[in-house]
Amino acid sequence: MPNLLDIRRRIKSVKNTQQITKAMKMVSASKLRRAQERVVAARPFTNKMMEVLGELAKRTDEDFHHPLLDQRGDERYLMVLVTADKGLCGAFNTNLVKAGQSFVKENPGRTIEILAIGRKGRDFFRSRNAVIAGEYIGLTGKGRVDFAEALDVARHTIKLYTEDEGIDKVFLIYNEFKSVLQQRVILEQLLPVSREKEEETEAKSNQPESLVDYVYEQPPAELFGHLLPRLIETQVFRALLESVASEQGARMTAMDSASKNASELIDSLTLGMNRVRQAAITNEIIEVVSGAAAL
Repeated sequence: MPNLLDIRRRIKSVKNTQQITKAMKMVSASKLRRAQERVVAARPFTNKMMEVLGELAKRTDEDFHHPLLDQRGDERYLMVLVTADKGLCGAFNTNLVKAGQSFVKENPGRTIEILAIGRKGRDFFRSRNAVIAGEYIGLTGKGRVDFAEALDVARHTIKLYTEDEGIDKVFLIYNEFKSVLQQRVILEQLLPVSREKEEETEAKSNQPESLVDYVYEQPPAELFGHLLPRLIETQVFRALLESVASEQGARMTAMDSASKNASELIDSLTLGMNRVRQAAITNEIIEVVSGAAAL
């Protein structure tokens, strides 16, 4: 039979843990509201910018070349993996790491370097002797991301792609925020920027596409020289915003589940404690009655 004092200590320990999980849930709920507002505000601009630049890229001549548009080989990849700096957020980091592992397994024979954003992804792949091309720790841990921080990541990515001729493609893996209970892992090609032709797009959609006519005052080299880096910076910034909102939503859900589990465990321990105490009282009564009968 368990000791009554040990059960009381266990109940006290679980209650202290429950207080921590409830506090973490409230903090995540507060951060989630702000992060969700920033994500919703950033999505229309990013989507429209990708749409406009995609249409412009289709209209450029095949003879036009730009470092961020030109297709290269297919031997060396850079994987930008956005994870969290901390745990206690359910399967948030696990799903991202699994997506990174699947990406590596699906590309055998290719050299894959990793630009790790977040401590969890960096530690996982570093322990497996992966090639870490760069790391950014502490960007998403505070619950918000500044555009200047995303700018540093995007410029570093562009530098690795343009200056190092060995990198052929850049892929971005992050969690897209759908709701508090749902996050979706996104794997998208960041570089080179998609340059599909009009007939290829129409074949995919099976519907005639009405393209908007653009009149550009600057030559294509100058235009794309300014806009393409902005596109990469905007995509990276949005990915970081999505990751922050997804992390806070996952942590809020995980802490809510932990608090409920703690309540159930407290109820179970309290019931067991009452049974032990009742058994002890019954034994004392039996001893008193036995002693009186003996006299």
